[in-house]
Amino acid sequence: MKKLIIPLALALAWGAAHAQTVKIASVVELSGTGTTSGTNFRNGVELAVKEINAAGGILGRKLQLETNDTQSNPAVAKALTVKAIDDDVYVVMGPVFSGSIIVSMAETRRAEVPNFTGGEATNITMQGNPYVYRTSFSQVTAMPKVAQYIASGAKAKSVAVMFVNNDFGKGGRDAILKELGARNIKVLADISTDPGQVDFSSPVLRAKQANADVLFAYLNEEESARLLRELRKQGYDKPIIGETTIMGQKVIELAGDAANGVKGHVGLTIDAPNPAIRAFSEKYEKEFRSKSDHNGIKGYTGIYVVKAVTEKMGKFDRKGFAQTIKNSCFSAKQTPGLLMDVCFDDKGDIDRESYLVEVKGGKQVVVETLPALGKK
Repeated sequence: MKKLIIPLALALAWGAAHAQTVKIASVVELSGTGTTSGTNFRNGVELAVKEINAAGGILGRKLQLETNDTQSNPAVAKALTVKAIDDDVYVVMGPVFSGSIIVSMAETRRAEVPNFTGGEATNITMQGNPYVYRTSFSQVTAMPKVAQYIASGAKAKSVAVMFVNNDFGKGGRDAILKELGARNIKVLADISTDPGQVDFSSPVLRAKQANADVLFAYLNEEESARLLRELRKQGYDKPIIGETTIMGQKVIELAGDAANGVKGHVGLTIDAPNPAIRAFSEKYEKEFRSKSDHNGIKGYTGIYVVKAVTEKMGKFDRKGFAQTIKNSCFSAKQTPGLLMDVCFDDKGDIDRESYLVEVKGGKQVVVETLPALGKK
């Protein structure tokens, strides 16, 4: 068997080219119950990587992106994260679903690899993991804003709560119950639904029978659309209030007219009165021939956070990354791809402005812009 002999000059050239790239792993839900969330997040990541590479990369080095499908399965997410670590990646983007990141982030922590997630479950950042960072609000940040709107905006005295029975849904349920209780709002029904549930006739009937002033719904995107169609079918006539998912672009498309009138709080929306976000939305739609939802913005801005943190350090250093991002703020003026100014606390939770929206005519309409908590 002949040995393959590589000329020294060629080997050195290959090594130099390899050294000029920085590996980024996208570990996201491209099939299963998280398809909508993961696909939008991945698209946002891809768009940001394409732009950054076209502009010369980060500190002169191009980004090399590898994307893997978790199949919305936490065990698969963990295995793919281990694979990414073995490939010596600089950063892992994803998973988006809380149940998956809670499992997989133990691996990035062990390997000391920075890890961004779109997951909102409170306990993601409550475990003292210095290597995990959110691209979305924690439920602890979002639910007080929702509860305040229910109390002051909707002037409700009672609520029916409907949630999806997974880490995401249970975390949101616990957070909203705490905030409703603090405002003396009675919970007349506490309704659990299953991930991937198709038939919502029974949960909707329970919500109707509760006869609460409003319904607070906290489900994944596809299930939210099915819920809205069933609420319309059964003639539910009380206000429907949610947080982020139920007002997502995919929900609006799937639910049609049944989505109109839904109100709530969103951390991100392509309909925000922000020229940078509007410009992102146009680029996204041109690139992927579909409208982005909040997850697309999360993936896109997440990569630009990687750029901002790395440039602040002046080098590629995974441990240094963890130290640099905590208790730091980054300016959209300095790094336009961030779309808005953003801060991270010592737990990796994010703070920036957010929005109260209502679905009208098949799109989110911003009712009010809420300041970042640090700017109140």
